[in-house]
Amino acid sequence: MRIAIDAMGGDHAPAVNVDAAVAAHREFGISSLLVGRERELAPMLAEAGYRGSEIEIVDAAEVITMDDPATAAIRKKRNSSIRVAANCVRDGRAEGLVSAGHTGAGMVCAKMVIGAIEGVDRPALATVLPNLTGHCLLLDVGANPDAKTAQFKEFAVMGSIYAELAFGKKRPSIGLMSIGEEDSKGTDETKEAFKILEATGLNFIGNVEGRDVFNGTVDVIVTDGFTGNVILKVSEALAEMVENLLREEIKRTLQASVGFLLSRSAFRRFKQRLDYSEYGGAPLLGVKGCVIICHGRSSAKAVKNAIRFAAEFSKRRLADSIQAKIAELHSREAGALKA
Repeated sequence: MRIAIDAMGGDHAPAVNVDAAVAAHREFGISSLLVGRERELAPMLAEAGYRGSEIEIVDAAEVITMDDPATAAIRKKRNSSIRVAANCVRDGRAEGLVSAGHTGAGMVCAKMVIGAIEGVDRPALATVLPNLTGHCLLLDVGANPDAKTAQFKEFAVMGSIYAELAFGKKRPSIGLMSIGEEDSKGTDETKEAFKILEATGLNFIGNVEGRDVFNGTVDVIVTDGFTGNVILKVSEALAEMVENLLREEIKRTLQASVGFLLSRSAFRRFKQRLDYSEYGGAPLLGVKGCVIICHGRSSAKAVKNAIRFAAEFSKRRLADSIQAKIAELHSREAGALKA
């Protein structure tokens, strides 16, 4: 099994991606394809002390910049690192793709090059957020800002299957993000989506509110990409603020500093729970194979963990499970219409 890495993607590329590939091989035994400019990658790989054949460089001369449109990898820069990495997955050279580069380009390549699962209209980005009882899966967080009501059903099915893998829960609970728990609350789209989700046969518990992201009452929250992205960005900023405020208070007095020394392990665990790099990145659910989209500012640790999860995702054939569940749902709906 090999994972294709968009080596030129990300704020700190390509160095962090090379380091991540080496670390993923040493710690997890995962092989990878480093896709990017060979003249830059080869010296870095040698400098990292790697000698072997489990990390292979695939030359790609072009780079998608943040100023490029999302379609650039399809229309103009067909030899860009993200496009060539997607080609590797499509052609069977790699089982999954990891990219910290241009999110839009990554999603376009995933859908247009690798291809969407049959029956999935819009793939969705999912992210894991910590809460009081463990974790919550939120989707979509940016792929579909203007999601249609029928697509909420696909998000719920894909989120349920992914949560079973990520959290080890049978029949994870699913909530629909709204402004109130009553089914009469929300926009016209969320009211209609409520009715659709009720008929899926999933463990749908109804509407949830913003507080439910963190209080641990639900395993999966379904929303449109605009709302989901706002929740994600606010959550990340809040986690950074809390960490910085704690650090300032610890330095403020001798008593606080002594208290910190006595509870250092608790603070370390707290920081780990809030650290996005522990999760690596957000999987793009609904495409053939595995695509993990990472933060642009991802560290080597974050990309390494994304590679690890991409390998686990592929090993468990999660894309096949999603396809089977989507097909089953469509078949049941077609039968109901005939009846």
